[in-house]
Amino acid sequence: MISKLNLENILFLDIETVPEVQHFSDLDTTKQELWELKSQYQRKDEFTAEAFYERAGIWAEFGKIICISVGYFTFQGDIRTFRTTSFYGDEVKILKDFKNLLISHFSQAKHLLCAHNGKEFDFPYIARRMIINKIELPYKLNLFGKKPWEVPHLDTLELWKFGDYKNYTSLKLLTNVLGIPSPKDDIDGSEVYRVYYEENEIDRIINYCEKDTIAVAQIFLRLRGDSILSKDEIIHI
Repeated sequence: MISKLNLENILFLDIETVPEVQHFSDLDTTKQELWELKSQYQRKDEFTAEAFYERAGIWAEFGKIICISVGYFTFQGDIRTFRTTSFYGDEVKILKDFKNLLISHFSQAKHLLCAHNGKEFDFPYIARRMIINKIELPYKLNLFGKKPWEVPHLDTLELWKFGDYKNYTSLKLLTNVLGIPSPKDDIDGSEVYRVYYEENEIDRIINYCEKDTIAVAQIFLRLRGDSILSKDEIIHI
């Protein structure tokens, strides 16, 4: 049961992604053709491949990571704090810095990673981008040969499903129904492309990513039956 897990052994995280280049026309001919094939079922006849390209960031083969935010609990007696920090900038540096964090602080068998829809998106996306960028996978992301119960990943979406595989609940909806402050008070995922490529406001994206990470931790606390974090308990590093 999650109520028995030691919160200090869990690294909560969220990622933000965008298309690998700003415009469809910036892709070479082969990549344009591959994008047309990859996206044809999602866009159907409503959009051309070029018009649909702003959404390419959700596929690791056509996108890149621009921010990984992480958070973790610390306890000193009765004092609980949740510390957050972010990796951003060049994607290779982001991935290497994140990998170094896992190796130096979250490499033991007891350590777990937690994200919302992480098993379907965040964890595989990070792993794929590492391989694409020729970065050896850290143990916590290398799932080859692992049995399901050996995978060190927690997913608040999966926990909320309670075995209902048809159900999808967004982070925004889940925070709302659980009485948790919404992380979507500035931008949402659909606006990250514009804020990154057109407005060049990475600080807004970092802030948004960290709020999502905090929201994941808050949901996890509610699922355990614990009190949620107050503003005074959250420290931005």
